[in-house]
Amino acid sequence: MILYKSKDLTVRELEKGDEALLVAWLSNPALLKFYEGRDRPHNLAMVREHFYNDEDVVRCIVEYQGEPVGYIQFYLLDQDELVEYGYAGLDQVIYGTDQFIGEIGMWNHGIGAKMVRSMIKYLAEEKKANRVVMDPHVKNGRAIACYEKCGLKKVKLLKAHELHEGELRDSWLMEYRCN
Repeated sequence: MILYKSKDLTVRELEKGDEALLVAWLSNPALLKFYEGRDRPHNLAMVREHFYNDEDVVRCIVEYQGEPVGYIQFYLLDQDELVEYGYAGLDQVIYGTDQFIGEIGMWNHGIGAKMVRSMIKYLAEEKKANRVVMDPHVKNGRAIACYEKCGLKKVKLLKAHELHEGELRDSWLMEYRCN
């Protein structure tokens, strides 16, 4: 199902037929350096377990000019995340997103920024989000620069936030305020 179209981008829900695409993308060490970790190349079983089992997350393929180029997911923050991020007690709708451009040849073409901006717009308008947050690793300069270009701000350092390549890594909590 298509969630939305925005100029050259189409964002559609993940389908069973996308498994091979995800395996290919998540087997590439260049991508895994930033997403999941080079020690976690995905095979078909891992893709099925990781991407096809959680009903609280909306998982999508991003197409650019009709070709699949990336992945984006969004979800309402759960209570633990609201507490960890410092949002507990706020009467707001707060979504988190995670994304990557899987086609390495499409990096540095502005597609990531288009993808992030269009998803923020979708979440603000269609899901009535007050905030959209992301938590990139502090050493992922490309992602941080992209998110800042899209209007997200660093709001909190999350110490030892995510296991990546065998060690707990720090991340930035970055947010976009929709209103």
